[in-house]
Amino acid sequence: MGNAISLPFKVAKTTLSFYGGFFHYLFGAGRKSPYLLGTESTFPYFKPAKDDTADVSLFKQHARIHLYTLASAFYLWNKPHYRKGSYRDDLRDNFRNVAVPGTGVPLSIFVRNKLLALGFTLGANPAICLVASVHKWLKTRFKSSISGEYKTRLLAPDDWFSYWRLNCRVAGLHALLNDVPPGYDMENKWTFLVEGEKQKVPVSPYMKTPGIVVKHRNEEGGMGIFFYKNAADGGDWIIQERIQNSEWVSTLLPSNAPLSTFRVISQSHASIDLSKAPTREDITALSCVFRAGRKGANTDHDSILFDVDVKTGLIRGGTTNAHWYRLGLHEALPGRCPWRSKHGYTHHPDGDIEVSGKTVPDIRGMLDLVEESHLKLCPDVPFVGWDVVLSADKKVPVCLLEVNLSCNFFRGSFDQKVYLDFIDDALVKLQAQRLTADAEGKKFKMKSA
Repeated sequence: MGNAISLPFKVAKTTLSFYGGFFHYLFGAGRKSPYLLGTESTFPYFKPAKDDTADVSLFKQHARIHLYTLASAFYLWNKPHYRKGSYRDDLRDNFRNVAVPGTGVPLSIFVRNKLLALGFTLGANPAICLVASVHKWLKTRFKSSISGEYKTRLLAPDDWFSYWRLNCRVAGLHALLNDVPPGYDMENKWTFLVEGEKQKVPVSPYMKTPGIVVKHRNEEGGMGIFFYKNAADGGDWIIQERIQNSEWVSTLLPSNAPLSTFRVISQSHASIDLSKAPTREDITALSCVFRAGRKGANTDHDSILFDVDVKTGLIRGGTTNAHWYRLGLHEALPGRCPWRSKHGYTHHPDGDIEVSGKTVPDIRGMLDLVEESHLKLCPDVPFVGWDVVLSADKKVPVCLLEVNLSCNFFRGSFDQKVYLDFIDDALVKLQAQRLTADAEGKKFKMKSA
């Protein structure tokens, strides 16, 4: 009974802390002052205390970072983005096929303009967090804490979507305030392959013939024929032979499965101070996920996501985030779209093939490759998501397909303290650069092609 009485007050306190912290960084004192850490922090809501447990300290740190970067999204809104005309444009593109599970409504609708996005952040966001907290309480048969879950969801969210958006906001700020360092060019697939080859990074092999012609075997009269000019000859198309999964990877997949990659996320301390020469010690691989492609799929975007222990290579439980990509109002019907998913897969569902418990061969070698490639190609970029292939090609048994610089962890596990400490250090520098840009009245321009 006591918990029921206190619940509204706890929820209200959390909501007020969210509003207070968000506005502190949007246009309050936090917008105009340095971003300080520890006891020097001027953030009034989650100040560190000597008697904080490790979990409480981590929560406060996460909440501060989340609220700072969330407010920063509105600073970035109409400013140039490293791959789009503006941060808003990038949001709209990325949210076209994403919906809060159980709604079916693409999130791109809510970022059409700044006012609508602000209304969603301040209104819909807390409401969704509260509904999710009640839902978990019901699913756990009243064992979870509604107020505790609400506090996590709203102030220090640890779901894949929130981490993805956090990484995107950090990348957006970093690229803008550092005039788009050269490493951001690596997100262009062709630039990545060419520069990777120059730096002796094992990228996926590509053809250098000027172009190819593709014909349908039965069409006539000039129909069913297509011409592709190779990027190697100034065209738009990267022409490659199809890469096959290695024999070991194939044992974990059903027949007719697509190329199934390992998503590895790395971070670079060298990106914080670009005046210093980067070193190998600056780069850290944070996480690894095996994307086990589904039977009949063209790519591993349709896959089961198996978490991999970066220390041992042990494959843990698998999950999916497909419920975030289900669009249409019919997905809001009861029982239509699951709201949650757990790391409950131990076997690939297309063939009942055991995956969990297996060990990735030479996981340290894979992580070393990623860290060395981050150092060679883009040490000036904070986070990089690498698509690593274990292939059947004996000449290139391990290669890198491409990179994503506004990356998501694909629900992989990682050391939160290492991750958050890095972001804190980055934000100290970025806020200083931001204040300098304000003082100088800097006008940001799109990077020329």
